[in-house]
Amino acid sequence: MKRKSDQKKLQSFVLYFLLFVGGLAFGVTACLYLRDISFYLRLYQFSTQNPPAAAQNVSVSVSSSVITPSSSSTPHLAIDSREETKTTPSSPVSPPSPVEAEEGGAGDSRRRRSEKGRNCTVCHDMDDEELLRRASMVPRINVSPPRPAAKVAFMFLTRGPLPLAPLWELFFKGHEGFYSVYVHNLPNYNHTDPLDSVFHGRRIPSKQDVGWGLPSMIEAERRLVANALLDSANHRFVLLSESCIPLFNFTTVYNYLLDSAHTFVELYDLPGPVGRGRYSPRMRPKIWPAQWRKGAQWFEMDRKLAVEMVSDRAYFPAFQRHCTGLCYGDEHYLPTFVHVTGFGRRNSNRTLTWTDWSRGGPHPSSFSGKDVTLRLLEGMRNGTRCVYNGRETSHCYMFARKFESNALGSLLRAAPRVMQF
Repeated sequence: MKRKSDQKKLQSFVLYFLLFVGGLAFGVTACLYLRDISFYLRLYQFSTQNPPAAAQNVSVSVSSSVITPSSSSTPHLAIDSREETKTTPSSPVSPPSPVEAEEGGAGDSRRRRSEKGRNCTVCHDMDDEELLRRASMVPRINVSPPRPAAKVAFMFLTRGPLPLAPLWELFFKGHEGFYSVYVHNLPNYNHTDPLDSVFHGRRIPSKQDVGWGLPSMIEAERRLVANALLDSANHRFVLLSESCIPLFNFTTVYNYLLDSAHTFVELYDLPGPVGRGRYSPRMRPKIWPAQWRKGAQWFEMDRKLAVEMVSDRAYFPAFQRHCTGLCYGDEHYLPTFVHVTGFGRRNSNRTLTWTDWSRGGPHPSSFSGKDVTLRLLEGMRNGTRCVYNGRETSHCYMFARKFESNALGSLLRAAPRVMQF
């Protein structure tokens, strides 16, 4: 009898122990889940801003000639041999700012409403470390519905104002919900864009001065990409400067990027002092001389590469420490990163931004108002042959630089005839 009683006590002890362990595991899991749920809710609210409005159908057809406008001022894209139906937005949407979306979370002191927050739709109080961490946690593939929800993130890296802003305003007009704008200025720049401007409230937080050719330039690019990644509707990411212009209208550019099977990061191996000569042996063993690449700073990438770029904890620190002075890391970091990590298999190895380096020297040629002619713009648009999705095309560049501020008037006069917007 005593033996049976001991067995029952042992069975009861085992049962209670298992219940205790199970309850403890459940409690820990629940705590972890509840701790993270507010972050993912905020990330969702932030990423769903600027949803597209009701769309109207636009017919995009193929032509072997230059682009001509249709009756609705929507271009025909000379890229594919198929008739496709595309969509464009019919009315703008006014999304809540991240600060307004956070207002319900009174316990988060970093998201409190401020006068700045009410005028900024991309403002937040995250430092770079937290921003990059959160951006690296977003999905690496496009999780939002297909068109018309997909957006292109236009990221402007500039020291101060955007003198060509009226041209970009014309470019974006009527396509609200299909693009996102992000502007990186120097921290002491305090100008506020008009309320009706596409650039109003789109200045991302930054407390860092940016120097030409310095690691801070790469940090600024990563900061722009990280902010753009927080919007899950952004499918493609374009880096531009204050001297850049669009060479085609919005629909052409949008279709070109969304339909592309490749990213557009220029990279090549260049012997000599301005190529391999900039490599520092101190980068070994993380980066070897045979892996060193050069290319244009102005890139276009998809979401997968964008997430990998902001998640990089291996190669970027080597550039921060050892690519200083005359190294000019902004021309080497991304090309080298794409080459080393294997993304080159999905890359076109060319940039989408036309630049004139024919005069030589460390800076490209610039264009003033008197230089802007229809012939110049047509040469930028169709004067080169390249491969797009396996087919040869003359549409190799969607953007061009460097245009001075006094070129704005000439560009606005040329836009309806050449760029068709």
